[in-house]
Amino acid sequence: MRTTRFFVLAAAGVLATTGVAACSDSDKGDAGAAGGPIAVKANDTACEVGTTDLGAGTATFKITNSGAKVTEFYVYASGDRVMGEVENIAPGLSRELHVELPAGTYETACKPGMSGKGIRGALKVSGSAQPLTADAALADATDNYQRYVKSQTGALLEKTEEFVTAVKAGDVAKSKALFPVARTYWERIEPVAEIFGDLDPKIDGREEVIEEGMEFTGFHRIEKDLWQSGDISKDGPIADRLLVDVKEIVAKANAEKLSPLQLANGAKELLDEVASGKITGEEDRYSHTDLWDFAANLEGSKAAVSALRPALEQRSPELVKQLDTEFTNVETLLGKHRDGDGWKLHTALNKAELKELSDGINALAEPISKIAPVVAK
Repeated sequence: MRTTRFFVLAAAGVLATTGVAACSDSDKGDAGAAGGPIAVKANDTACEVGTTDLGAGTATFKITNSGAKVTEFYVYASGDRVMGEVENIAPGLSRELHVELPAGTYETACKPGMSGKGIRGALKVSGSAQPLTADAALADATDNYQRYVKSQTGALLEKTEEFVTAVKAGDVAKSKALFPVARTYWERIEPVAEIFGDLDPKIDGREEVIEEGMEFTGFHRIEKDLWQSGDISKDGPIADRLLVDVKEIVAKANAEKLSPLQLANGAKELLDEVASGKITGEEDRYSHTDLWDFAANLEGSKAAVSALRPALEQRSPELVKQLDTEFTNVETLLGKHRDGDGWKLHTALNKAELKELSDGINALAEPISKIAPVVAK
């Protein structure tokens, strides 16, 4: 595990660095016209936001982490509904978050150590602004992506029902086979699923959620029983709860109208997910089916970019070419580890192969980080 932990730190560092590069570009964009991004000074005990009263429209936050822990920054609406987030802000580095905020009351939060409820503060947004979807290409992007989400949530529900049925029947072999398949559809749309408060950790939380005062449930609790003890005889209630939570996510995701910036940020978040959980083997630590998740995160990121593609071609055709090149590169690197209709186990990859994948994700993260500033113009 020491080797794979090294790779996540390296990946997080490069991902954070690409965020810094994006800052210099976007300083001259929408936020720059209003005096520059809103400074957020984050450390292990504080989260100082430059202003707590904004005008409606697109806001840009520049988060600088002077603490010793990797941190995250969130903007929450009522009920901890995520309006925007940026993860993996390494100590000593900065990243930007572009988020579209209509009038209302919100909360900001820094999460030192990337866990817990975070250090919260009030944020008020007033007035009105023309939405980004007033641009026809961006409106089409959100509509196209919503159709993609519906296709994935339908498959997620179907495969989760099959998985739950197998678990309740005590069929260990079938449950193991269905586990990575069902999660594929979850991982493709994870940025959407993460919008809705604590439903994400209930469905997909790792064992560490116990430290945050939550019960360890969902996919990973059943994964632990399947691969550690092989005894799922008592997992019926957990499986039933998983299905209830997935049904709720499906209903909410299908009804959600996303901002174009949520698509842009989501494409980047999925790469952060790969760096912080999949390359390391942390995510599926019992089954080692992390490459299934890696592939799904990559596919989900590409789907968000594809929806935005017409708008990006109008605004930054060179960026589109770079994105195409780097997506193809990562897909080629990942394709080396195909195993039939699925993927090799994480434990089957050596240090050099993991580093190759990490380098590919880092190279893709750089152009991905430029999408939100382009969309926000």
